[in-house]
Amino acid sequence: MMASVYNCPVITLPKVHNRAGNITAVNNELELPFSVKRLYYLYDVPGGETRGGHAHYKLQQLIVAVSGSFDVILDDGTVKKTVHLNRPNYGLLVVPGIWRDLVNFSSGAVLLVLASESYDELDYIRDYNEFLEYAKK
Repeated sequence: MMASVYNCPVITLPKVHNRAGNITAVNNELELPFSVKRLYYLYDVPGGETRGGHAHYKLQQLIVAVSGSFDVILDDGTVKKTVHLNRPNYGLLVVPGIWRDLVNFSSGAVLLVLASESYDELDYIRDYNEFLEYAKK
């Protein structure tokens, strides 16, 4: 399948409401189209900073704004699309072959990533010009 920003949907995650607070649970291959092999989170991102700035050959991710808000700029080499995340029960699925930049972090924002693969530096495309060449194939 060709990588496209149009293959990166926002997924509504289940939310169980209780007067004492809400809970959202994410299950491998149920809410997600993959099994989680790694998770990590970004926090205390200074105002004006950009994170991301790469693409992956194989890795899929679900990106969730656990707290606060931020924008994800998706780029497939032809089309760019910006997705604003600001609710902990919505996640953005990012498929392989998509460049992503994470920008406009609000104060106190926490970004959670559920990833389909363990960390592998060889899976990263970190140079934008190399990414554009890859996207043409």
